[in-house]
Amino acid sequence: MNENVKTLNTLITSIFYDLTDIEKRIFAQGKFNDVSINEIRTIQAIGVENLKKMSEVAMALKITVGTLTISINRLVKKGYVRRVKIEEDRRIVMLGLTEKGKLVYQTHEKFHCEIIENIVSTLNENEQKMLIQSLENVCDFFKSKYY
Repeated sequence: MNENVKTLNTLITSIFYDLTDIEKRIFAQGKFNDVSINEIRTIQAIGVENLKKMSEVAMALKITVGTLTISINRLVKKGYVRRVKIEEDRRIVMLGLTEKGKLVYQTHEKFHCEIIENIVSTLNENEQKMLIQSLENVCDFFKSKYY
């Protein structure tokens, strides 16, 4: 393994673990200390715009509907998510965020925006484009190799 590969491996691994750790600490210390990182990701997948079907959220999270149901049950009980049955077909369950859930969503979005703003503030326009292209290449690799 050459030196650049070693450095990139160290950086990517460190960024991944640091982000996860920082997110855990931010939410553990705040008023949303009863929400796990996986539950925050579920809240993010539901979003604040429109109601979503269970299957849509499960697909976005790359989990089964059964696994999602367990998480949704917890989030409903904690007051972050609401279930809505569609009158035309009562079998369809839609998901939406409560006001409390929307606050978690916004807090998480703000955290990510601060990170991205900090990163891009140190880069010129060309460097930003190069970073975007590089990250798109990484995403494409993951999608083609593992999905």
